[in-house]
Amino acid sequence: MTVKALIQTAEIILPAGELQETMDFFKEILGFQLISIFPADAPHTAVMEGYGVRIRFDSYYNGAAGCLKLACESVKETKEGMAVMTAPNGTRLIYEEAESPLTIPPMQASLVLSHGGDPSNWHTGRAGMEYRDLIPDRHGGRFIASHIRIQEGGPVPDYVHHHKIHFQLIFCYKGWVRLVYQDQGPTFVMKAGDCVLQPPHIRHQVLESSEGLEVVEVTCPAEHETFTDHILKLPNPERNPSRSFSGQTFLFHQVEKASWEKWEAGGTFRDTGIASATGGIAGGRVMRPTFAESTSMMKQKGELLFYFILEGRMGLVCGENTPYSLQEGDCFSIPHGMPFSFKDGSPSLELLEVSMPPKH
Repeated sequence: MTVKALIQTAEIILPAGELQETMDFFKEILGFQLISIFPADAPHTAVMEGYGVRIRFDSYYNGAAGCLKLACESVKETKEGMAVMTAPNGTRLIYEEAESPLTIPPMQASLVLSHGGDPSNWHTGRAGMEYRDLIPDRHGGRFIASHIRIQEGGPVPDYVHHHKIHFQLIFCYKGWVRLVYQDQGPTFVMKAGDCVLQPPHIRHQVLESSEGLEVVEVTCPAEHETFTDHILKLPNPERNPSRSFSGQTFLFHQVEKASWEKWEAGGTFRDTGIASATGGIAGGRVMRPTFAESTSMMKQKGELLFYFILEGRMGLVCGENTPYSLQEGDCFSIPHGMPFSFKDGSPSLELLEVSMPPKH
């Protein structure tokens, strides 16, 4: 039998201080309930429970008094109603909004180039997946772009979860991956060239992947919370493809069903539908530029303009800088207002473009 099979309860041990005073505070002020107290004639230990937390106040415990974070409906009203920030036993209290708004840091624009050939760029992240940071400076924390891979195929040790985000796109670069999303029907397979838009807080799970799966993920903001959902089982019986999640709808774009359009700078592109699904928050295209020597000079007019080279090679000219030589697996992000152009593109050149307008 495993250790976890033997565990019945778990408690946090804190010093008791003046036990009765501490108990009164946690009961009358914070709303905890007394579970047990002993011995009856001269109590030195009490167990209290509240809001999913079980605490043992022990008069013989000489450890740290700890810190207790309290998620409140209104931090301002809580502080006004109780000025005490430290419990009688020394436990420090921190108040936090239970439903705090998403914080998106201000944009710090910069020219970013990332080359894919350095093996030291990879590190292990959530659920055992390997990550490469494509925008190391995160544009001040406003955006994160990740190159994610799973080298061994088979079941993925993932779980039903959701993200507190403003925008998130996942593009399948190589291989395939089996996924399932809340209210979107049965599991499905995303293949190379496909992409999904994950609206804020949509529950989802990665189930299985091919050997050598690689995806590109672009998210705003860079640091965001991921929550598990231990109750919802996917796929769930409800199917509602048009359901709005914070004003956005789920999107599964498949390359085999896509149509190609003429690109004004030369070549073709396919629109992924991200702009429509996000209500104009962001856009996503796959481009096949064709040019004899170089494109005309363009100007970055939005907030984010990120490119990942899916195939081929090319040169990038930014302002008066020396041209940069780029190839498959490399990427770059152009700051707002910077003029740029492409040059010396190979016949097989294909780019993923993710953009965001100046205000969103």
